[in-house]
Amino acid sequence: MVRIVVGVIVGFISWLLAWFAGEKILSAIGPTWFGAPQRAFEAALVNGGQFTADTTLLLTHIVLGLIVSLLAGFLAALVSGESTRAPLALGMLLLALGVLKAVMSWQYVPIWYHLIYTALLLPMAIVGGKLKPGKAHP
Repeated sequence: MVRIVVGVIVGFISWLLAWFAGEKILSAIGPTWFGAPQRAFEAALVNGGQFTADTTLLLTHIVLGLIVSLLAGFLAALVSGESTRAPLALGMLLLALGVLKAVMSWQYVPIWYHLIYTALLLPMAIVGGKLKPGKAHP
């Protein structure tokens, strides 16, 4: 049980680190197509005001969310030594985080983004856990 909890914690921390690192890397690689809209979104969240969502930014966030959720699910399974319960618990934690993010940014981005982004967090963490070699526990 302790290994599962540690796996979930490691998975969650790795998700956060990979998410923020991914945003920083994408901002450096694409200061115009990613960095500027990202900064405008962050400014709107902090200060209020207007923000028009850029479809490229939203789709990039969905892809980034897929990748880091797979990675985090894999790491949760690897650390916990099992590929079912830790990725599932991590996925539920990520789902809660996704709902919080949707609530905070509801007025700034279209509903299709909230639905797709949030709906993919749990299954991608589970799929990531299944990528761990070895036998799955029921």
